[in-house]
Amino acid sequence: MSISKYGLNTICTHVGEIKDQQFKGAVSPIYMSTSYEFEDVDVKRYPRYFNTPNQEFTSKKIAALEHAEAGMLFGSGMAAISTVFLAFLKHGDHIVVQNTLYGGTSNFIREEFPKYGIEFTFTDGYEVSDFEAAIRPNTKLIHIETPSNPLLTITDIKGVADLAKSKNLITTIDNTFASPVNQNPIDFGIDIVMHSATKYLGGHSDILAGAIACSDAHMKIIWNVAKNLGGSLSDMTVWMLERSMKTLALRVNAQNRNAKKLAKYLEKHEDVKQVFYPGLKTHPQYELAKSQMKGFGGMMSFELADGLDAMAFQKALKLIKSSMSLAGVESTVLSPHKTSHSLLTQAERDAMGVSDNLIRFSVGIESKKDLIDDIEQAINKVKNASYVS
Repeated sequence: MSISKYGLNTICTHVGEIKDQQFKGAVSPIYMSTSYEFEDVDVKRYPRYFNTPNQEFTSKKIAALEHAEAGMLFGSGMAAISTVFLAFLKHGDHIVVQNTLYGGTSNFIREEFPKYGIEFTFTDGYEVSDFEAAIRPNTKLIHIETPSNPLLTITDIKGVADLAKSKNLITTIDNTFASPVNQNPIDFGIDIVMHSATKYLGGHSDILAGAIACSDAHMKIIWNVAKNLGGSLSDMTVWMLERSMKTLALRVNAQNRNAKKLAKYLEKHEDVKQVFYPGLKTHPQYELAKSQMKGFGGMMSFELADGLDAMAFQKALKLIKSSMSLAGVESTVLSPHKTSHSLLTQAERDAMGVSDNLIRFSVGIESKKDLIDDIEQAINKVKNASYVS
């Protein structure tokens, strides 16, 4: 049967596995060698060339999940993003970048692009018209992120892709927050999809990795730069990623259900000022999100009511962990201004709407009741402390 005919869980479980021809094991063997035969072989394999057996086969799973011709794995999400940018941009070129996105990406653009003579413009908003207004004669690429980190804004994927095609521009998207389970941007015309595989693809908060998916033609261009930059991934981590992705759809769908319930609970809470979640009908881009997403994801952000200390609340949580990353099976919270967006200035964060009181919430697979109970006791503890003081 063609891969395109497989269901999502079948792709997660079987595509990209290496058959153990010698011992008939049920899971892919690990090929840890960094040195391979070079004569009388079809492929000259080398880890930095992204083509060891585990790298090659797990990339097939990435490609299948994103409806792409090819996939590639990297040592981190930032290794993937930076390599793609440098593969298609050179001195004198210009990139249009969505104004609300992962702080590490923003920082890379602001810190590194001037060294290369690459020009950039962050959009004023995230409507298609905002991207069109930012295009210059030397623009080569448009980069978006939807849902965005950490405000969960939604960008019209097809609208941006159509605009780019009309101008002969390349499009890239950070699809980390959605995961391939909830969103497949290539189906809407995006050229290159990027992931921090540390997040949903890995899903267990125990690996660092990045991934991209695109056409064979674009992959050749990216590979030529990637082999020079050297941001490849160890085969042990590749094996762990492939193993983890077997349960990707099961995990993400469970997180989708939990997050929607938690978002509705928080939205009605008297001690919560605002909730940012595309699955809420009150979200300004709810209809757009529904049109391009299969599920609304496990990520949200919220602000407590005025007078309640966000950091005190996080410290009071007993079950939900205060943690730097996201998308593990365990629920976590963090303050973007102290973590993902800490490299930006206060003025830059204010312009993006990332307040010091914003809490990013990565919803896990725990019982909904247990998560709500933990939030309630933490809010009550903070309220009592505020009342006493």
